[in-house]
Amino acid sequence: MRITEIFYSIQGEGTRRGRPCAFVRLTGCNLRCVWCDTAYAFEGGTGMSFGEVVEQVERFPTRLACVTGGEPLLQQEVHALMAALLDRGWTVLLETGGGLDARSVDPRVVRILDLKAPGSGELARYDWRNLEVLRDHDELKIVIADRADYEWARAQIRDRALASRVAAVLLSPVHGVMDPAELAGWLLEDGLPATLQLQEHKILWPGVERGV
Repeated sequence: MRITEIFYSIQGEGTRRGRPCAFVRLTGCNLRCVWCDTAYAFEGGTGMSFGEVVEQVERFPTRLACVTGGEPLLQQEVHALMAALLDRGWTVLLETGGGLDARSVDPRVVRILDLKAPGSGELARYDWRNLEVLRDHDELKIVIADRADYEWARAQIRDRALASRVAAVLLSPVHGVMDPAELAGWLLEDGLPATLQLQEHKILWPGVERGV
C-alpha cells in the first residue's frame, strides 16, 4: 500500500466529529476537485503492508479509524486493511470521493460518500451507482462552493429522498470560500433535511494542513 500519513486527531467531520480518531491517508486520487485541500496526497507516500498499518494504528488510544485519501479505493489492499481493523473491533469510516465503485465495500464499514456538486469540477466523473446501495449507517457529504451548488444539492436531496436513506446528509461549505452563515441561512429558509458541517479540525488548528 502507498500511505501518505497515519496520525491521531479529532474527527473533524461527519456524525462522529469531535471524537478521537486514528486516520490512515492513502496516496493517490483519480479526481481533481477545484477546491481540494489534500493535493499533497496525490503522489509520493510510503510503501507499507496492511499489517504494518494495522500495527501502527493500534498504538493509538481509540477504536475509531478513518480511512481516507486521496481516494483510498484506488488501492485494492484497502479492503484487507479495513477488514483487519473491523475484525479487531474497530469502527471503520471510509471517506471516498464517489468517482469509483464503492458498492463492494464491507457492509460493516461506514461509507462517508461524497456527492460531487458542479462547483467541484468533477460531477461528470461521478459514479451514480454508489447511490443505489446506500445503507442507513452511511453518510453523504456535499461540498458547497456557492448558491448554484446549494440549489443543485437541494434538488438531489429532495428528488432522491437522500435524507431517508442515510444516517446524515452533510453540507460542507468550501473552507475560506463559502460563508458558513450564508449556507446556514439557506438551510433554515428551506427547512432542508441536511446538516451543516464545518471542518472542526480547521477551526481547532487553523493553517495546519497535514496530520489534522
